[in-house]
Amino acid sequence: MTGICAVILAAGEGRRLRPLTEHLPKALCPVGNVSLLDRAMARVAALGIAGPADLAVNACYLGDQVVAHVGDRAHLSVEPGDPFGTAGGVALLKDWIGGRGVLVGNADAYLAPGGAGGPGGPAADIAELLDGWDGSTVRMLGVPGPPKEFGRHRFAGFSLLPWDLVERLEAVPSDLVRTTWRPAEREGRLEVVEYRGTYLDTGTPRDYLTANLHAVHHETLIGDGAVVTGSVEQAVIGAGAVVAGRVVRGVVWPGGEVRAGETLRDAVRVGRELTVAAD
Repeated sequence: MTGICAVILAAGEGRRLRPLTEHLPKALCPVGNVSLLDRAMARVAALGIAGPADLAVNACYLGDQVVAHVGDRAHLSVEPGDPFGTAGGVALLKDWIGGRGVLVGNADAYLAPGGAGGPGGPAADIAELLDGWDGSTVRMLGVPGPPKEFGRHRFAGFSLLPWDLVERLEAVPSDLVRTTWRPAEREGRLEVVEYRGTYLDTGTPRDYLTANLHAVHHETLIGDGAVVTGSVEQAVIGAGAVVAGRVVRGVVWPGGEVRAGETLRDAVRVGRELTVAAD
């Protein structure tokens, strides 16, 4: 898309999702057996924004995993030390952005247009951010309801930033709320585009489990090479997992195991031993 690039933010630590994020960076946590990062990349690719010339991904926490996962599918920005935050991360990419408007998306945003939960989903829901854009306003995807951060909406994972505001950002730890969104709001340059699908930030084990079950329509998905000899109900079973016990409203990560006589309910299993309850 002419004059527009995209940045997917994947550098965060995902502290509220620990201990899951002690094993994988939050952006690589699977939802419906597809990583959150791949979902975000597919979403912008459906808009025609893909490849290292037009799509960038930042990385920091467990950054080697993000770098290996992305490969040559996008331009990579590896942040030194601790994560630079949403604004600082974009600022580090200013030379790459090079005067374009930039669509900024949080990798941990789960979006499902019209209630659908496909791997990337059609992009019609976020395409409205770009439709008729004048290149000077800040556009934000929002959903109605508390905490009503912007009017009657709360932020839903994606925003569109004009170059003149991106150019002002400094490569220091900072966030877009204070550096860009609120100033644009005060100047009358902020537009909220209402999102009519399902949005979850996947920041807690409860929301992460909810996103997984929504992605499979509260049915069951069994990944390639998984062996299920037990029973599963409303479950996401990852590739190569082994389920000899029972899984009810649960997620078993790739290679995970639920042994015979064991019940995993409203929880996530990693490996053979780690269980993270969605409470």
